[in-house]
Amino acid sequence: MSSINTNASAMSALSTLRQINSSLESTQSRISTGLKVESGKDNAAYFQISETMKGDSSVYASINEGLTLTKNSVATARLGAETINDLGQQFLDKVAFAQGATGGQAEIENDLNELVKQMKTTLQQSTFNGDDMLAAGAAAGTAAAVAAATGALTSAGDSGGAAPVARNVVTGITRAGGTYATTSITVDTYDVQKQVANFEAIATGFAANADAATGEAFLAGVLASTEGVAGAVTDIATKLGQSEKSLENQQEFLSSVVDNIDAGVGSMIDANMEEEAARLQALQVQQQLATQSLSIANQAPQNILSLFR
Repeated sequence: MSSINTNASAMSALSTLRQINSSLESTQSRISTGLKVESGKDNAAYFQISETMKGDSSVYASINEGLTLTKNSVATARLGAETINDLGQQFLDKVAFAQGATGGQAEIENDLNELVKQMKTTLQQSTFNGDDMLAAGAAAGTAAAVAAATGALTSAGDSGGAAPVARNVVTGITRAGGTYATTSITVDTYDVQKQVANFEAIATGFAANADAATGEAFLAGVLASTEGVAGAVTDIATKLGQSEKSLENQQEFLSSVVDNIDAGVGSMIDANMEEEAARLQALQVQQQLATQSLSIANQAPQNILSLFR
């Protein structure tokens, strides 16, 4: 039955064209944005998960950048401690040389004092952006003293500032157990000024003590004292190197985590451009055919006029 009031064919063709246009619009949006899940209406579960993971990725990246500052501070402190350690070894060598020397103790003392000056200069320069991990800027504290008769350190030097404290460095975040929290590692700071003060105490009056009647006992004892101080500096330099390596490993891990998260998010929300290109071609052809079909359906009522001729 033909009707001039209702054109079922046109209505069907129009509905088909609307669906094709809607699909074409979605495909064009995915191609232009590169996303198949752009908002919660596209896929609520994927959208929520992806937004959460993108937030975590951003946090990890920011923490990684912050770790760079901490690592640089540790690296600078390590370099300073290693330099002082090298100077301490030279100091030890000269004290060892004095053991069998007959005369020349005054020149050896001058050499020791010069090494102490270099240690002090190195210590003052071993800060990164004002971050002092070696107590370089601490006020002078307890003075070290060496027994003239035995060469033993009767009182160890100490800086006048606060005692070195361990730092908790944030290394990332965790959602273990359903709780959002931060993770951290401990990085220690050290009182290298104390060790430099001990070197200075050994150097002070070295010649007079060595040339005294108890000089032989003094030289033997002061050699042991110097080795102990040098060993303490070596231990500090080693521990700072371990801390620096831990931070480097953590940064590498965070970079890998960020890459994995970004890849995972991409697999959930990124559009497959090959599929979208093929779909676009198909939809454009369907749109042309649907438009032609609607045009034919709209011409159907015109055929009714032929019945009245």
